[in-house]
Amino acid sequence: MTTIEVWLYGPIARYAGEASQGSHAQLSLEIPEKSTLGDLVDQLGIPRDERGITFVNGNLAALPGLESSLSLVLGDGDRVGISHRKSMWPMQYRFGAQITPQLEEEFRQRKDRGVHHAYTKVEEE
Repeated sequence: MTTIEVWLYGPIARYAGEASQGSHAQLSLEIPEKSTLGDLVDQLGIPRDERGITFVNGNLAALPGLESSLSLVLGDGDRVGISHRKSMWPMQYRFGAQITPQLEEEFRQRKDRGVHHAYTKVEEE
């Protein structure tokens, strides 16, 4: 088993059950080894349309509509922060954030290179 720390921010804190403090929740979870970020989101029951900015160990891992990092394997001691889709960019990242290799590659492959006012699925031409 792998132990991770999970922080949920905004309305999705309710998916932490009794650990919810209303505006946020902090959980220490044991998950099977080689579990992915997607497995965690599914385990918590967070609908994909509610999940917003997601960080893993301080690295930007996902934005609404950009979910390549759902395949990111979580390791023992990892810290995951998941915000509600309507939550604002965290203040501590006001000058930018490192991103996961998966998200970086997704930006690289997009026609708009990730510079877009909203991250929704883009229909291929």
